[in-house]
Amino acid sequence: MTDIVRLEPNPKNKCFGCGGDNAGGMKLTFEQDNVNRRIVGRFVLGERYQGGAGFGHGGIIAVLLDEAMGKVCRFREVRAVTAELTVEYLKPVNVQQEIIVEGRETEQKGRKHFYAGEIRDATGVVLARGKARFVVIAPK
Repeated sequence: MTDIVRLEPNPKNKCFGCGGDNAGGMKLTFEQDNVNRRIVGRFVLGERYQGGAGFGHGGIIAVLLDEAMGKVCRFREVRAVTAELTVEYLKPVNVQQEIIVEGRETEQKGRKHFYAGEIRDATGVVLARGKARFVVIAPK
């Protein structure tokens, strides 16, 4: 298997975050790091996704973390849905600067998969953290 796999928006998927068939969606592209078992994305959000004062909207921050963590289920070759998501907003996310979004697995118990995510700026400062519980609905 290739060490890094590019995960581009699927042209048949209507997902707001990562789908390619949603005109109003974000069309996020991630990389699947098979060596470190992490999902990583690099983005400049732009003004479209701001809340106030040039900072990322809190809901969009949650979407980014949910998308990165949701893709982690690829390492277990299952389809899973978000059952619980918590976000810790540490610092404002500037919509004009590049951010790095990362997701990884922390634990797995039967159908329950536990993931963690982070959003960092280009210098490595953590801007937001997330934790999530996903539940497997089907094998992939």
